[in-house]
Amino acid sequence: MNVVILGTGMIGEVHRRAAVLAGARIIGAMASTPRRSAEVALRWGTEPVRSLDQLARLAPDVVHVCSPNSLHAEHVEAALDAGAHVICEKPLAVGRSLTERLARLAEERGKVATVPFVYRFHPLVREIRARVVAGEFGRWQLLHGSYLQDWLLSPEATSWRVDSAAGGPSRAFADIGSHWCDLMEFVTGERIATVLAAMTTTVPERPIRGSVRAVDTEDAATVLFTTHSGVLGSVTVSQVSAGRKNRLWFEFDGQHRSAVFDQENPETVWLGSEASAEVLARGADSASAEHRRLSTLPPGHPQGYAQCFDNFVADTYATIRGEKRDGLPTFADGNRSAHIVDAVVESARTGQWTPVREES
Repeated sequence: MNVVILGTGMIGEVHRRAAVLAGARIIGAMASTPRRSAEVALRWGTEPVRSLDQLARLAPDVVHVCSPNSLHAEHVEAALDAGAHVICEKPLAVGRSLTERLARLAEERGKVATVPFVYRFHPLVREIRARVVAGEFGRWQLLHGSYLQDWLLSPEATSWRVDSAAGGPSRAFADIGSHWCDLMEFVTGERIATVLAAMTTTVPERPIRGSVRAVDTEDAATVLFTTHSGVLGSVTVSQVSAGRKNRLWFEFDGQHRSAVFDQENPETVWLGSEASAEVLARGADSASAEHRRLSTLPPGHPQGYAQCFDNFVADTYATIRGEKRDGLPTFADGNRSAHIVDAVVESARTGQWTPVREES
């Protein structure tokens, strides 16, 4: 695969690493300015992309869109116009009207278009999902969890995500709550129907674009939800929880069994029943097929986020080659996520239960 990466910050580096490990050749990179593009291209050993017009000449097989949220729609459309398949960071775009357009456009062009909801690629997440499909848990009773970080705990901490003009009207929920909701729906097979949300901004001012300004995005949020089949659930997200780095945690309680997963400790899951409880380790002899496929390191050599991302990119490239891969998150999933985010923002604004609009 010949690959261009648009956006060369932290997540762009993650994409580059995964692309190279999957056998791709990086043929272009675009940063925030032409000067930065030249600097990054020199470091990466590739060509600087100073304008989206260059994509047609470069003719990449795949474009990785890793730019700020407000640029995603423009960058995805440019990639598709250049005839490329696309991997776009979430959110796919700001607002469901744009995400619907991008999902339709990718489908019309016949392109593989994916969104890195990479926590799907933990082997033990696939193990729980396989047991759900097999009916091991029974009817769901309660779905709950959290995703907690502390990278914006300090009033001096900031990023482009803090500014709604660049990141959109939701920050914490759109950034990390979207991961939790995607994972919940992927594992359980349930779909969120209605939400009741509350948001809080605990740090009222931060350095934004060269000066200290009022923050107009949330630091934390709590969301109650119901699914289409009537299951109750809740999720709390925060970017100001001291000591929590990337603690995506869930407990899914079924009629017969419950499952607990903690992304910061991904080598084991807890499985409970009325009569017993057990800790299941990655690499167990009874592991499901997808559990085994995604276990790229031997048991005892911990796998984590990097291997999830590597497997996601490898599965995207395999799909482009015409191979079949289970559980690949597509633009349809990115569009679905935007509908949930929009409902959460609206509910937090009105204080009322709000339906999640189904994708058009």
